[in-house]
Amino acid sequence: MLKDEVRTRTYQSAIVRNAHIFAGKTVLDVGCGTGILSLFAAKAGAAHVYGVDMSAMAEMAKQIVAENGYSDRVTILRGKMEEIELPVDKVDIIISEWMGYFLLYESMLDTVIWARDRYLTPDGLMFPDTATLYMAAIEDGEYKSDKIDWWQDVYGFDMSCIGKTALLEPLVDIVDQNQICTSTCLLKSFNIKTMTKEDATFTAPYTLTMQRNDFIHALVAHFDVSFNDCHKTTGFSTGPRARPTHWKQTIFYLEETVVGHDGEVMSGEVACRPNEKNARDLDIEIAYELSGKRGQWKNSQHYKMR
Repeated sequence: MLKDEVRTRTYQSAIVRNAHIFAGKTVLDVGCGTGILSLFAAKAGAAHVYGVDMSAMAEMAKQIVAENGYSDRVTILRGKMEEIELPVDKVDIIISEWMGYFLLYESMLDTVIWARDRYLTPDGLMFPDTATLYMAAIEDGEYKSDKIDWWQDVYGFDMSCIGKTALLEPLVDIVDQNQICTSTCLLKSFNIKTMTKEDATFTAPYTLTMQRNDFIHALVAHFDVSFNDCHKTTGFSTGPRARPTHWKQTIFYLEETVVGHDGEVMSGEVACRPNEKNARDLDIEIAYELSGKRGQWKNSQHYKMR
């Protein structure tokens, strides 16, 4: 992820170029990993930074901090955020790179919210402080035919049950922007300063307008994050029209091929909730409907991100 320049340089810009915000402040880095964000905050003039990570990478982060001469202002603590006790009662700023695929899959959002409620001062800042989830539709007949429809006739045998299983699992991949055949719709906005963990369970309506005559084989989701408390708002997008990131996009293939004409509308809703057995996994249901010149389609599909 360090090599993901879109991600890392955006955080660097948001922190280092806003040294007036970090100067003299106490900062908490949730899920610090190598400690790169902690080092950015120290470089920006933070009085002290506490980086927390439960993985073995925390031991390496301690060494990195020491070798770069920041041991006096950066303390790395290994352990689960909810279980350790910081040496301070409150912090002024929380920084974290908590996002996962589809924004919420395997994310650390719950942990960030817990840290915010426990440690952040009433007028404290979150970096980033907003995240927005979007969706569009794409034509992707080649992939769907090769990876899903192919199982309908395997050397004369019906193995379509395997293709149906593949449909349950969203694909994380980079989408060519030329595949997008509809408008892009905002699904959900998250204010990290005020949201609760329950807000990660949501049902959102959507409307997508066809921008050309084309087939719809899948729906594609991506997210943007923003740092709004900077001198100038900073952020990045994981969308197909933006520079690729390690998050790529999340693709939900449809059981049937929808045929749309320019100006026609596909509508429906997306329901997302953490899996009951593992809160970092997601259960997603997408309903869709389109009535147009080439026919009518109405369906609802379940997906599992595991």
